[in-house]
Amino acid sequence: MNETVSLSLSPKQITALQKQYAQSFKASTQAYTVGQFFLDGCTITLYTSGKVVFQGPQASAVASPYKPRIQAHAGSDEVGTGDYFGPVVVVAAYVDEKMLASLAHLPITDSKQITDELILKMAPEIMAIVPHSALILENEKYNQIQGHNNLNAIKAKLHNQAYLHLRSRIHTLPPLCVVDQFTPEAMYFKYIQSEKEVVKSLHFETKAESKYPAVAIASILARYAFLKVWEKMEEKFDFTFPKGGGDLVNLAGQRFLLKYGESRLHEVAKVHFKNTEKIKALE
Repeated sequence: MNETVSLSLSPKQITALQKQYAQSFKASTQAYTVGQFFLDGCTITLYTSGKVVFQGPQASAVASPYKPRIQAHAGSDEVGTGDYFGPVVVVAAYVDEKMLASLAHLPITDSKQITDELILKMAPEIMAIVPHSALILENEKYNQIQGHNNLNAIKAKLHNQAYLHLRSRIHTLPPLCVVDQFTPEAMYFKYIQSEKEVVKSLHFETKAESKYPAVAIASILARYAFLKVWEKMEEKFDFTFPKGGGDLVNLAGQRFLLKYGESRLHEVAKVHFKNTEKIKALE
């Protein structure tokens, strides 16, 4: 099976590559291309930008010495905060190079880039390998605490608790623990200043799921937990809940109210969302 591996190498790495495979090099006259190395089972294309593409059945093996070493790290992410229906889920996960090698055949990326069907298949395999902590805040509890906690405060407390749980599972957190940033660092710690215990050594970065595998894995496992709660919610109420917060959600909310009454809406929805007013207006 042919594989393709694309890497951005340093000048030092490119010099080493050229020395190692000098006998198989052929210069190129194509724009932006330095040349190619023709090996058994792999063709290496070297670009003027420093990008190097390995192609062929042996691409992964040939590229392996040039791949960046991945530092063991932890990451956390949340899902469900933009959905009117369903819970808020936060997951913290720990990965090292060996774990990632075991998961190399899976598309480890931001859960928003993966279909729910694939997440339901992938997540159990990831969970069997990766130490993690999942916190699920279901709607009834969410609505109880939301009155004196805004959404960012709720998320901050869940992230902190997820890291505390993860630490208890792996005994000590790694030096690098990444939060997919949803609020400035100073505000994050302000939200959790009254917690009994605070995990302080955190790195905050936006779009972290595209840069840190642990954050991507956390987002996948959080989505998986969200979907499993969703399945139970639909089964319990014999009702199809649309995701998100648009017009379809409002129409579904109206049908839910007609079937179960307003008193049960707090069991399935984040009732402080503006959707609630729109749903009531449809009655």
